[in-house]
This record gives sequence, structure tokens and C-alpha cells, in this order.
Amino acid sequence: MDAELIGRAQHGDEEAFASLAVAVGGRLHAVAHRILRDTDLAEDATQQALLTIWRDLPQLRDRARFDAWSYRLLVRACYAEARRTRRWSPNLHVLPTEPSDAESLTSVVDRDQLERGFRRLSIEHRVVVVLHHYLDMPLDGIAETLGVPVGTVRSRLHHAMRGLRAALEADARPTLREVAQ
Repeated sequence: MDAELIGRAQHGDEEAFASLAVAVGGRLHAVAHRILRDTDLAEDATQQALLTIWRDLPQLRDRARFDAWSYRLLVRACYAEARRTRRWSPNLHVLPTEPSDAESLTSVVDRDQLERGFRRLSIEHRVVVVLHHYLDMPLDGIAETLGVPVGTVRSRLHHAMRGLRAALEADARPTLREVAQ
């Protein structure tokens, strides 16, 4: 991120902050959406994070740490949104009606199973998975961003991956109705 732009925004330059918000807003929203799995909640969390960034930017000491600091604020906003609304809403996608090959159908089924498994994870586990696998953050970077020990990050990532595997295996098991037939 441009240190000069951050500096101008820190000193109250609204145009500089608007440019900064445009530059980071898309990334923040993408991360929030991957954590919360809901577009509306992600938009709310992103907006809250940007407001907090504007309010707290003058206290940022190291401009080079802006990205990690902004992700920390975003994760806190995601936690707040998840606590505020514990509802599940379907995330529907319109699929093409033309005939497709079996491979693309399998891909849709795999994504659907992965989505269901991901939704079963706690917000803390989803955050670690998104930061590690989507943003390619190292574990120590995630620990710093979240303000927790590296061991906690390792544990959350381990439990998240174990939970995803268990969910996928559970979906693959036949139901009682299928066994009875």
C-alpha cells in the first residue's frame, strides 16, 4: 500500500482516504465474503471495517503494517456480524440449462459439499482457513493479525481441516434410506 496515501489519510485528507478505501475495499470484501459466506453480511462487515479504519487511522504507528492492521479490523467486524446474525441463508447460483458433461456436474457437487462443510465450521476456524489458504498468509502472520499465539492458529487450522474432512466424509456416507433400498 502507498505509504504517502496512508499518511495523507492519517492526517484527515478525505480524498486520500477515499482512494485508500477504493484500493482496499475489494480485497476486504472478498475476505469477508469468504469468512461469512453471505454477501450482505460481508458488505456490512466491510463497511464497518472501513469506518473503523477511518476512525483509528491516526493511531496507526507503522504505515507498513497497514494491510495486516486492516485485516485485523475486518476480522473483528466479521466476528461482530456473525454474533449479530446467526442465521443461515442459501447462496443460490443460477446454473446453465444446457446439457453439461459429467465432469462439470461433479465439480458443482464437490463445491456444494465443500460449501456445506465450510458453513459448519465456527467463525474462528473459517477466519484461519481463509487467511491461510485464500490470502496465503503464514501462520505467524495470521497470529499477529488475530492477536493470538501461533499455537492457537495451528490448532484452529488443524481443527478446521479435520472438521471439513469429517463433513465431507459424512456427506459421502449412505443414509439409512439408501441402505434400506
